[in-house]
Amino acid sequence: MNTGHVELARAQQERWESAYARHPQLQGAEPSAAAGWAAEVFGAAGIDDVLELGAGHGRDALFLARQGFSVHATDFSEAALDQLRHEAQREGLDDRVTAALHDVRDPLPPADATVNAVFANLLLNMAFSPSELRSLVAEIHRVLCPGGLFVYAVWSTADSCSQYWRQLEDGLAMHDGFVGRFFDESLVTELAAEWRLDEATPYDEGQRRMWRVTMTKPGQES
Repeated sequence: MNTGHVELARAQQERWESAYARHPQLQGAEPSAAAGWAAEVFGAAGIDDVLELGAGHGRDALFLARQGFSVHATDFSEAALDQLRHEAQREGLDDRVTAALHDVRDPLPPADATVNAVFANLLLNMAFSPSELRSLVAEIHRVLCPGGLFVYAVWSTADSCSQYWRQLEDGLAMHDGFVGRFFDESLVTELAAEWRLDEATPYDEGQRRMWRVTMTKPGQES
């Protein structure tokens, strides 16, 4: 990672940490639409344990736990994870939810082919360079078992909100101190190169235009 990317990553981590500290339940208490879809997909596949990356304060991790899944949630904000741990304990879900501080720019902790399902809502939109984004998806591929599922949701380039973001280099954009990337269909397809792309569906959530993507790691009939 070059110096510019290191500085950007550090600044974004501080920006998110500050936002979660100032605004508990920053994204609200209701789960994302993607989490509901993920629960259906994982349940239909007979999966009962999920690794969530970029879990934030845990609205989706808690939802998945309420649906009966065991969830290992990670994020790079300790303030967000503290909120998740507190809420999981309050709801009596701490036996189904674990939370760990982790920056996904670093290798994922699980060993090769030991995870059945990975879920990420909006994580891939964050301030990753193109190489960091490819490396992250490769890491998810590495830790998944053959036949394992990766469900993610991202903002689409068709999202009308994108017009309010100032364009930066490498396809990134900035708004209110936050840096992110909007996805077009070609990027979704590119990231699925080593996968079986089961679904890539545009949908609306509130005022946002999104992509919902399901991919399977090849190697086992499912």
